[in-house]
Amino acid sequence: MTVKSSEEIKNIAIQVIKDEKKAVENLENHIGDSFSKAVEIVFLATGGDPRGGNHAQSGRVVVTGIGKSANIAQKIVSTLNSTGTPALFLHAADAIHGDLGMVRPGDVVICISKSGNTPEIKVLVPLIKNFGNTLIAIVGNTDSFLAHEADLVLDTTVEHEACPNNLAPTSSTTAQLVMGDALAVALIECRNFTARDFARFHPGGALGKQLYLRVADLYIQNERPEVSPATSISDTIIEMTSKRLGCAVVTDNQAIKQSNNQAIPQSHILGIITDGDLRRMMQTSHMPKYASDIMHPNPRTILDTEYAVNALQMMRQNSITQLIVTDADHHYLGIIHIHDILREGII
Repeated sequence: MTVKSSEEIKNIAIQVIKDEKKAVENLENHIGDSFSKAVEIVFLATGGDPRGGNHAQSGRVVVTGIGKSANIAQKIVSTLNSTGTPALFLHAADAIHGDLGMVRPGDVVICISKSGNTPEIKVLVPLIKNFGNTLIAIVGNTDSFLAHEADLVLDTTVEHEACPNNLAPTSSTTAQLVMGDALAVALIECRNFTARDFARFHPGGALGKQLYLRVADLYIQNERPEVSPATSISDTIIEMTSKRLGCAVVTDNQAIKQSNNQAIPQSHILGIITDGDLRRMMQTSHMPKYASDIMHPNPRTILDTEYAVNALQMMRQNSITQLIVTDADHHYLGIIHIHDILREGII
Protein backbone atom coordinates (compact mmCIF):
# COMPACT_ATOMS: atom_id res chain seq x y z
CA MET A 1 0.00 0.00 0.00
CA THR A 2 1.50 3.33 -1.08
CA VAL A 3 0.34 6.90 -0.92
CA LYS A 4 -0.62 8.30 -4.33
CA SER A 5 1.32 11.18 -5.77
CA SER A 6 -0.13 14.69 -5.58
CA GLU A 7 -0.95 14.62 -9.28
CA GLU A 8 -2.69 11.25 -9.01
CA ILE A 9 -4.78 12.43 -6.06
CA LYS A 10 -5.90 15.54 -7.97
CA ASN A 11 -6.83 13.39 -10.97
CA ILE A 12 -8.91 11.11 -8.75
CA ALA A 13 -10.82 14.10 -7.39
CA ILE A 14 -11.39 15.50 -10.88
CA GLN A 15 -12.70 12.14 -12.07
CA VAL A 16 -15.15 11.94 -9.16
CA ILE A 17 -16.44 15.40 -10.02
CA LYS A 18 -16.83 14.43 -13.68
CA ASP A 19 -18.69 11.22 -12.78
CA GLU A 20 -21.10 12.98 -10.45
CA LYS A 21 -21.55 15.85 -12.89
CA LYS A 22 -22.55 13.34 -15.57
CA ALA A 23 -25.00 11.69 -13.17
CA VAL A 24 -26.66 15.04 -12.48
CA GLU A 25 -26.77 16.00 -16.16
CA ASN A 26 -28.49 12.70 -17.00
CA LEU A 27 -31.31 13.60 -14.61
CA GLU A 28 -32.59 16.04 -17.22
CA ASN A 29 -33.73 13.03 -19.26
CA HIS A 30 -35.79 11.77 -16.31
CA ILE A 31 -37.82 14.93 -15.70
CA GLY A 32 -41.23 14.27 -17.17
CA ASP A 33 -44.94 14.18 -16.33
CA SER A 34 -44.28 12.13 -13.17
CA PHE A 35 -42.21 14.98 -11.76
CA SER A 36 -44.88 17.58 -12.57
CA LYS A 37 -47.56 15.37 -11.01
CA ALA A 38 -45.44 14.85 -7.89
CA VAL A 39 -45.04 18.61 -7.42
CA GLU A 40 -48.78 19.12 -7.89
CA ILE A 41 -49.69 16.40 -5.38
CA VAL A 42 -47.30 17.72 -2.72
CA PHE A 43 -48.38 21.30 -3.32
CA LEU A 44 -52.08 20.52 -2.86
CA ALA A 45 -51.57 18.09 0.03
CA THR A 46 -49.54 20.58 2.05
CA GLY A 47 -51.98 23.47 1.81
CA GLY A 48 -50.94 25.27 -1.36
CA ASP A 49 -49.87 28.83 -0.57
CA PRO A 50 -48.33 28.83 2.96
CA ARG A 51 -49.84 32.26 3.62
CA GLY A 52 -53.38 31.25 2.78
CA GLY A 53 -54.57 28.02 4.37
CA ASN A 54 -55.09 26.37 7.73
CA HIS A 55 -51.81 24.57 8.39
CA ALA A 56 -53.31 22.49 11.21
CA GLN A 57 -55.50 20.73 8.65
CA SER A 58 -52.83 20.44 5.96
CA GLY A 59 -50.88 17.31 5.16
CA ARG A 60 -47.12 16.95 5.40
CA VAL A 61 -44.41 15.37 3.33
CA VAL A 62 -42.91 12.34 5.06
CA VAL A 63 -39.54 11.47 3.54
CA THR A 64 -38.07 8.05 4.31
CA GLY A 65 -35.10 5.91 3.38
CA ILE A 66 -32.38 3.69 4.79
CA GLY A 67 -28.59 3.91 4.85
CA LYS A 68 -27.11 6.75 2.83
CA SER A 69 -30.52 7.42 1.30
CA ALA A 70 -31.78 8.21 4.81
CA ASN A 71 -29.11 10.92 5.09
CA ILE A 72 -30.29 12.41 1.79
CA ALA A 73 -33.88 12.21 3.03
CA GLN A 74 -32.98 14.29 6.09
CA LYS A 75 -31.43 17.01 3.95
CA ILE A 76 -34.46 17.13 1.66
CA VAL A 77 -36.74 17.42 4.69
CA SER A 78 -34.66 20.34 5.95
CA THR A 79 -34.88 22.10 2.58
CA LEU A 80 -38.64 21.58 2.32
CA ASN A 81 -39.30 22.87 5.83
CA SER A 82 -37.19 25.98 5.29
CA THR A 83 -39.02 26.85 2.10
CA GLY A 84 -42.62 26.54 3.22
CA THR A 85 -43.41 22.84 2.72
CA PRO A 86 -44.00 21.06 6.05
CA ALA A 87 -41.96 17.85 6.09
CA LEU A 88 -40.88 15.07 8.45
CA PHE A 89 -38.08 12.50 8.30
CA LEU A 90 -38.97 8.87 8.93
CA HIS A 91 -36.17 6.30 9.07
CA ALA A 92 -37.32 3.20 7.20
CA ALA A 93 -35.98 0.82 9.86
CA ASP A 94 -37.64 2.74 12.70
CA ALA A 95 -40.88 2.99 10.75
CA ILE A 96 -41.53 -0.76 10.95
CA HIS A 97 -40.81 -0.72 14.69
CA GLY A 98 -43.39 1.86 15.76
CA ASP A 99 -42.49 5.18 14.16
CA LEU A 100 -44.94 4.60 11.33
CA GLY A 101 -47.47 6.19 13.66
CA MET A 102 -46.21 9.64 12.63
CA VAL A 103 -47.78 9.19 9.18
CA ARG A 104 -51.22 10.80 9.12
CA PRO A 105 -54.05 10.62 6.57
CA GLY A 106 -53.39 13.23 3.90
CA ASP A 107 -49.59 13.00 4.19
CA VAL A 108 -47.53 12.34 1.08
CA VAL A 109 -44.73 9.82 1.57
CA ILE A 110 -41.52 10.07 -0.44
CA CYS A 111 -39.37 6.95 -0.27
CA ILE A 112 -35.74 7.22 -1.37
CA SER A 113 -33.71 4.17 -2.39
CA LYS A 114 -31.06 3.33 -4.93
CA SER A 115 -32.00 -0.32 -5.43
CA GLY A 116 -35.65 -0.14 -4.38
CA ASN A 117 -35.35 -3.70 -3.10
CA THR A 118 -33.94 -3.44 0.43
CA PRO A 119 -35.75 -5.59 3.04
CA GLU A 120 -36.90 -2.58 5.07
CA ILE A 121 -38.41 -0.96 1.99
CA LYS A 122 -40.25 -4.17 1.08
CA VAL A 123 -41.82 -4.27 4.53
CA LEU A 124 -42.58 -0.54 4.73
CA VAL A 125 -44.14 0.07 1.32
CA PRO A 126 -47.19 -2.22 1.70
CA LEU A 127 -47.94 -0.65 5.08
CA ILE A 128 -47.96 2.83 3.57
CA LYS A 129 -50.14 1.64 0.73
CA ASN A 130 -52.60 0.14 3.23
CA PHE A 131 -52.83 3.51 4.97
CA GLY A 132 -53.96 5.04 1.67
CA ASN A 133 -51.17 7.65 1.51
CA THR A 134 -49.75 8.71 -1.84
CA LEU A 135 -46.30 7.14 -2.29
CA ILE A 136 -43.65 8.85 -4.42
CA ALA A 137 -40.45 6.93 -5.12
CA ILE A 138 -37.07 8.55 -5.73
CA VAL A 139 -35.37 5.41 -6.95
CA GLY A 140 -32.36 4.36 -9.00
CA ASN A 141 -33.91 1.14 -10.30
CA THR A 142 -37.17 1.52 -12.20
CA ASP A 143 -37.64 -2.27 -12.28
CA SER A 144 -37.57 -2.59 -8.50
CA PHE A 145 -40.20 -3.46 -5.91
CA LEU A 146 -40.42 0.17 -4.80
CA ALA A 147 -40.82 1.50 -8.34
CA HIS A 148 -43.61 -0.99 -9.14
CA GLU A 149 -45.52 -0.22 -5.93
CA ALA A 150 -45.17 3.58 -5.91
CA ASP A 151 -47.89 5.89 -7.24
CA LEU A 152 -45.25 8.05 -8.91
CA VAL A 153 -41.60 7.37 -9.75
CA LEU A 154 -38.83 9.98 -9.93
CA ASP A 155 -36.02 8.18 -11.72
CA THR A 156 -32.50 8.78 -10.33
CA THR A 157 -30.75 5.98 -12.21
CA VAL A 158 -26.98 6.46 -12.61
CA GLU A 159 -24.62 4.57 -14.91
CA HIS A 160 -22.09 3.91 -12.17
CA GLU A 161 -20.91 5.22 -8.83
CA ALA A 162 -17.90 7.50 -8.59
CA CYS A 163 -16.42 4.88 -6.28
CA PRO A 164 -13.77 2.82 -8.17
CA ASN A 165 -15.49 -0.39 -7.01
CA ASN A 166 -18.90 0.93 -8.09
CA LEU A 167 -20.16 0.22 -4.57
CA ALA A 168 -20.08 3.25 -2.26
CA PRO A 169 -23.13 5.50 -2.83
CA THR A 170 -21.65 8.59 -4.46
CA SER A 171 -23.14 9.45 -7.84
CA SER A 172 -26.44 7.88 -6.79
CA THR A 173 -26.80 9.96 -3.61
CA THR A 174 -25.82 13.10 -5.52
CA ALA A 175 -28.59 12.36 -8.02
CA GLN A 176 -31.08 11.80 -5.19
CA LEU A 177 -30.11 15.08 -3.57
CA VAL A 178 -30.45 17.05 -6.79
CA MET A 179 -33.84 15.48 -7.52
CA GLY A 180 -34.98 16.50 -4.04
CA ASP A 181 -33.70 20.04 -4.59
CA ALA A 182 -35.54 20.20 -7.92
CA LEU A 183 -38.74 19.17 -6.16
CA ALA A 184 -38.25 21.77 -3.41
CA VAL A 185 -37.46 24.61 -5.82
CA ALA A 186 -40.45 23.77 -8.01
CA LEU A 187 -42.63 24.02 -4.90
CA ILE A 188 -41.03 27.37 -4.03
CA GLU A 189 -42.07 28.68 -7.44
CA CYS A 190 -45.57 27.26 -7.12
CA ARG A 191 -46.02 28.92 -3.73
CA ASN A 192 -44.55 32.26 -4.89
CA PHE A 193 -42.31 31.88 -1.85
CA THR A 194 -40.48 35.20 -1.32
CA ALA A 195 -37.41 36.32 0.60
CA ARG A 196 -39.74 37.71 3.26
CA ASP A 197 -41.39 34.30 3.61
CA PHE A 198 -37.94 32.72 3.83
CA ALA A 199 -37.01 35.07 6.68
CA ARG A 200 -40.04 33.90 8.68
CA PHE A 201 -38.55 30.42 8.78
CA HIS A 202 -34.96 31.62 9.38
CA PRO A 203 -35.23 34.18 12.20
CA GLY A 204 -31.89 33.17 13.71
CA GLY A 205 -28.37 33.30 12.37
CA ALA A 206 -26.74 35.51 9.80
CA LEU A 207 -29.03 34.43 6.98
CA GLY A 208 -32.21 35.35 8.82
CA LYS A 209 -30.84 38.65 10.02
CA GLN A 210 -29.95 39.66 6.47
CA LEU A 211 -33.58 39.19 5.56
CA TYR A 212 -35.32 40.95 8.45
CA LEU A 213 -32.92 43.10 10.52
CA ARG A 214 -33.34 46.79 9.73
CA VAL A 215 -31.25 49.87 10.35
CA ALA A 216 -33.83 51.04 12.90
CA ASP A 217 -33.11 47.96 15.00
CA LEU A 218 -29.45 48.93 15.36
CA TYR A 219 -28.93 52.68 15.37
CA ILE A 220 -31.13 53.26 18.45
CA GLN A 221 -28.53 51.45 20.55
CA ASN A 222 -25.98 54.18 19.81
CA GLU A 223 -25.41 57.69 21.05
CA ARG A 224 -26.42 60.57 18.77
CA PRO A 225 -23.39 62.83 18.14
CA GLU A 226 -24.56 66.22 16.93
CA VAL A 227 -23.06 69.70 16.64
CA SER A 228 -24.08 72.94 15.00
CA PRO A 229 -22.04 74.75 12.33
CA ALA A 230 -20.96 77.28 14.98
CA THR A 231 -19.77 74.67 17.50
CA SER A 232 -16.11 75.20 18.34
CA ILE A 233 -13.55 72.63 17.28
CA SER A 234 -12.75 71.79 20.90
CA ASP A 235 -16.41 71.17 21.73
CA THR A 236 -16.76 69.15 18.54
CA ILE A 237 -13.87 66.91 19.62
CA ILE A 238 -15.51 66.46 23.04
CA GLU A 239 -18.81 65.50 21.39
CA MET A 240 -17.13 62.97 19.13
CA THR A 241 -15.09 61.50 21.97
CA SER A 242 -18.00 61.20 24.39
CA LYS A 243 -20.31 59.53 21.83
CA ARG A 244 -17.59 57.08 20.69
CA LEU A 245 -18.74 56.65 17.10
CA GLY A 246 -15.85 58.31 15.33
CA CYS A 247 -17.95 61.14 13.95
CA ALA A 248 -20.24 64.07 14.67
CA VAL A 249 -23.13 65.15 12.47
CA VAL A 250 -23.45 68.86 11.76
CA THR A 251 -27.11 69.93 11.77
CA ASP A 252 -29.31 72.98 12.13
CA ASN A 253 -30.21 71.68 15.64
CA GLN A 254 -33.96 72.08 15.33
CA ALA A 255 -36.51 70.28 17.53
CA ILE A 256 -40.23 70.31 18.21
CA LYS A 257 -42.12 69.71 21.44
CA GLN A 258 -44.74 67.04 21.87
CA SER A 259 -47.70 67.38 24.23
CA ASN A 260 -45.81 65.45 26.90
CA ASN A 261 -43.07 68.11 26.68
CA GLN A 262 -40.52 65.73 25.15
CA ALA A 263 -38.21 67.14 22.49
CA ILE A 264 -38.39 65.33 19.15
CA PRO A 265 -35.36 65.92 16.90
CA GLN A 266 -36.19 67.52 13.56
CA SER A 267 -32.63 68.41 12.64
CA HIS A 268 -31.64 68.70 9.01
CA ILE A 269 -28.21 67.40 8.08
CA LEU A 270 -25.63 69.90 6.89
CA GLY A 271 -22.51 67.74 7.00
CA ILE A 272 -20.38 65.28 8.94
CA ILE A 273 -17.02 65.40 10.73
CA THR A 274 -15.07 62.18 11.15
CA ASP A 275 -11.88 61.18 12.93
CA GLY A 276 -10.16 61.43 9.56
CA ASP A 277 -11.22 65.06 9.21
CA LEU A 278 -9.68 65.82 12.60
CA ARG A 279 -6.39 64.16 11.65
CA ARG A 280 -6.23 66.11 8.41
CA MET A 281 -7.02 69.32 10.32
CA MET A 282 -4.04 68.75 12.61
CA GLN A 283 -1.76 68.62 9.57
CA THR A 284 -2.72 72.11 8.37
CA SER A 285 -0.90 75.28 9.37
CA HIS A 286 -4.13 77.21 9.88
CA MET A 287 -6.26 75.92 12.77
CA PRO A 288 -9.98 76.23 11.97
CA LYS A 289 -12.35 77.53 14.64
CA TYR A 290 -15.75 76.02 13.95
CA ALA A 291 -17.34 72.73 12.95
CA SER A 292 -18.49 74.25 9.65
CA ASP A 293 -14.84 74.84 8.72
CA ILE A 294 -13.96 71.15 8.56
CA MET A 295 -17.26 69.37 7.98
CA HIS A 296 -17.77 67.27 4.88
CA PRO A 297 -21.01 68.32 3.13
CA ASN A 298 -23.42 65.85 1.51
CA PRO A 299 -22.52 62.86 3.71
CA ARG A 300 -23.74 59.32 3.07
CA THR A 301 -27.13 58.63 4.65
CA ILE A 302 -29.51 55.71 4.89
CA LEU A 303 -33.19 55.49 5.79
CA ASP A 304 -34.04 53.87 9.11
CA THR A 305 -36.41 51.50 7.27
CA GLU A 306 -33.63 49.98 5.13
CA TYR A 307 -32.28 46.51 5.82
CA ALA A 308 -29.06 46.43 7.83
CA VAL A 309 -27.38 44.34 5.12
CA ASN A 310 -27.95 47.24 2.69
CA ALA A 311 -26.17 49.55 5.13
CA LEU A 312 -23.23 47.14 5.17
CA GLN A 313 -23.13 47.09 1.38
CA MET A 314 -23.14 50.90 1.24
CA MET A 315 -20.29 51.10 3.75
CA ARG A 316 -18.22 48.65 1.73
CA GLN A 317 -18.86 50.45 -1.53
CA ASN A 318 -17.77 53.79 -0.05
CA SER A 319 -14.99 52.47 2.23
CA ILE A 320 -16.56 54.03 5.34
CA THR A 321 -17.45 52.66 8.77
CA GLN A 322 -20.60 54.58 9.64
CA LEU A 323 -23.72 55.98 8.01
CA ILE A 324 -26.08 58.74 9.08
CA VAL A 325 -29.59 57.42 9.67
CA THR A 326 -32.52 59.57 8.58
CA ASP A 327 -36.28 59.41 8.34
CA ALA A 328 -38.18 59.91 5.10
CA ASP A 329 -37.98 63.69 5.53
CA HIS A 330 -34.18 63.57 5.84
CA HIS A 331 -34.25 64.43 9.53
CA TYR A 332 -31.22 63.23 11.47
CA LEU A 333 -32.03 60.20 13.64
CA GLY A 334 -28.69 58.70 14.59
CA ILE A 335 -25.66 56.70 13.45
CA ILE A 336 -25.27 53.08 12.38
CA HIS A 337 -21.71 51.80 12.69
CA ILE A 338 -20.13 48.78 11.04
CA HIS A 339 -19.49 47.42 14.54
CA ASP A 340 -23.26 47.22 15.05
CA ILE A 341 -23.52 44.94 12.02
CA LEU A 342 -20.49 42.87 13.05
CA ARG A 343 -22.02 42.38 16.50
CA GLU A 344 -25.16 40.92 14.91
CA GLY A 345 -23.08 38.44 12.92
CA ILE A 346 -24.41 39.53 9.52
CA ILE A 347 -20.95 39.55 7.94
